[in-house]
Amino acid sequence: MNYTVKDILNLQVAPALGCTEPVAIALGAAAAASLLDKQKIDLIEVSVDPNIYKNGLAVSIPGTGGLSGLDMAAAIGACAGDPALKLEVLESVDESAVPRAKQLIKEGKVKVHLLADHRGLYIKTRVSAAGDWAEALICDLHDNIVSISFNGQPVEDSPLLSTTIDDQSASPVSELETWLKTLSLGQLLKLLDDLDDEDLAFLQDGVDTNMALANHGLKYGPGLGIGLALERLARQKLVTRDMILDARILASAASDARMAGVKLPAMSSAGSGNHGLTAILPIWAVRTWVDCTERTALKAIGLSHLITAYVKAHTGRLTAVCGCSVAAGAGAAAGVAYLLGGNQAQIAGSIKNLTMDLAGVICDGAKAGCALKLATAAGTAVQSALFALQGVNVQPTDGIVGLSPEQTMKNVGTLSTEGMIETDRTILKIMLEKQFSEAE
Repeated sequence: MNYTVKDILNLQVAPALGCTEPVAIALGAAAAASLLDKQKIDLIEVSVDPNIYKNGLAVSIPGTGGLSGLDMAAAIGACAGDPALKLEVLESVDESAVPRAKQLIKEGKVKVHLLADHRGLYIKTRVSAAGDWAEALICDLHDNIVSISFNGQPVEDSPLLSTTIDDQSASPVSELETWLKTLSLGQLLKLLDDLDDEDLAFLQDGVDTNMALANHGLKYGPGLGIGLALERLARQKLVTRDMILDARILASAASDARMAGVKLPAMSSAGSGNHGLTAILPIWAVRTWVDCTERTALKAIGLSHLITAYVKAHTGRLTAVCGCSVAAGAGAAAGVAYLLGGNQAQIAGSIKNLTMDLAGVICDGAKAGCALKLATAAGTAVQSALFALQGVNVQPTDGIVGLSPEQTMKNVGTLSTEGMIETDRTILKIMLEKQFSEAE
């Protein structure tokens, strides 16, 4: 099956409120709790894979006043989440639901189990209330609810189901990613010719959504306040303002706000809000420095989403490698090169330059510090594109860089899925030991 650029955008780009890992936990809990009397919930049990666990430990949850934790995500989702909203499940949550969620946790009625050896995204949630119980299972994708049951009986007609666990066919996103892997950079670029006015309006909506987060970050300095700090340094003339710095400011300010739990959605890319910030905002920042049409800028963002999806098709959704760096960063680099008038060879060079620079950046969970990584990814994306336009092109004799951008991106996938398994375990081990020692 062949897909259009509209299909890719529809399946890979969507608004998400809050970090998508705790949001996915909240979604599973909300889906199960929707079959029960929420006022009588007496037990919530959640079993998750290591990467969901890692990314849900420390990031703030929207609507909770800055609280964090997998147990809080599950409790707040069960008590007040709206599962019909999918990745915006927390839109219905405000701080009035927090006391009930905190009470459930305090009474030991929320239990989170780490499935240490499980590979792939997996969230199984069981909620009990007044003698009844319901269960929801999310697999592969953050909002892919594959089964819901009530007292052990499948609820097969639930509108919340995406696919079913018994369905032998791949999910629409899995099928798309299988197809994406067969494409060349030239074919990805050719897809941009099919962008219509509806697609461009959708891409502009993504810009507006992510700029709202960036503007909030610059105004209030939430989280670590990286974006606001960079902005102040520029005003004080301690650093020079250029397109690289502007890209870093916008991306990090938006991440500051998102990681602090500000109740504003991000337009995600390939299942991640921070990927969406990285894929979109550096290009939008560079736009103000060059003479280009809005249509060209939006097409550049479209290319960024395509490259991001291509890399993630090889790496998987959650890995030990920072996807904001190697996937969305590669997308942004390609998009910036396109925006600056680069040809296919220069766009390819920008991807390879970015990969050589950032391939070793680890993912150690979602947290306020992600703003630092987004600042790095955004700035390096612009720099990689500028280098490529100046004829700087990492050679295939260097490290994991391949003869082509396609092979380079496949190599990143191999590194992530085969080479970093033990690294991922070690990262989580360090995080857990730190968590327990700090609690003592």
